[in-house]
Amino acid sequence: MRIMGRRRALVGVLAGSLLLAGCNAGPGQVGAAVIIDGASVPVDRVQQMIDKAVREHPYGQQLAKEHKLDLVGREIVRQEILHKLTERAARREGIRVDESLVMAALQKDPLATPMEAKQQDAPETSVEQLVARVRDHREALIDAALQSQLGLKYLDKLSVTFDFSSVSSTDATGGDADKLREQAIEKARRFAASPNAAAELIAQDQQTSDTQAGAGQKLPAMQSPATAATVLFGIQPNTVAAFQPSPQQPLWVVVVMRERTADKPVASDQATQPSAQQLAKVGVRLLQPYLDQVDLKVNPRYGVWDVVEMNLAANEASKKGIVLPVHGAAPQQR
Repeated sequence: MRIMGRRRALVGVLAGSLLLAGCNAGPGQVGAAVIIDGASVPVDRVQQMIDKAVREHPYGQQLAKEHKLDLVGREIVRQEILHKLTERAARREGIRVDESLVMAALQKDPLATPMEAKQQDAPETSVEQLVARVRDHREALIDAALQSQLGLKYLDKLSVTFDFSSVSSTDATGGDADKLREQAIEKARRFAASPNAAAELIAQDQQTSDTQAGAGQKLPAMQSPATAATVLFGIQPNTVAAFQPSPQQPLWVVVVMRERTADKPVASDQATQPSAQQLAKVGVRLLQPYLDQVDLKVNPRYGVWDVVEMNLAANEASKKGIVLPVHGAAPQQR
């Protein structure tokens, strides 16, 4: 199935996707916010960008009043990490952005408009937009276009086969939400105990009426572009992941990946046309395997990397899930 014209898709991304879309540091990390393959981003640079966000954008000023500038710092570090991963992926995949499209986008520069104090988008999306505006605009636009091009290249080829079980509740607030997370992570650890552990536990769960579970589930990315942006499509075979598909639903899913293919188009009679924003998010998820190829050190003042969200979490307890290798089974490569 033809997803969309490449040039049309990239023009859309360049023109608007971004509008949508300290302590305990080791000797080598003193003064660095993050170190990626030996290249460091200084804490001072991150602070300068935070200052710019407050100085030039009413939304940044609002975040300062709400004492939420830590969100901006974490997003700056996140985008620096994704920038390096995107460059690596682009080199390996042989993808690039047409320079004429970059110049055309910069002439209209969708990132030039200051962000108002009140935003309609979710806070994480608004903070992402804010940081894109305080970065080098050319770099930010190219990153977004390359990520979308990566998503475009693989969306119709990517397919996963997995076994799964679930942990659910009628209430997802307060302590019950924390309990669900703990139960899901504990189940993931049990799945990862041995190559046969997950199959045995899922067989038991299938006999329980209040637990959703199944084996050999196959899902092409084209069937659900939104799901293709989740950790389900980022993990390799013989890997377990526990995550919450939707924060609004009191349901966690624990999966063990059996097969992940991305070498040829996958036939699907339920293909869904992706939006430019979904395409970009799929591209970011496709950067996940590259994390194993870089030496990444994040200054604890900015949090810890959360592979489930492809984002920084404030601390280990704030991570949105867990990814584990199956003990005794070597992960396969894509």
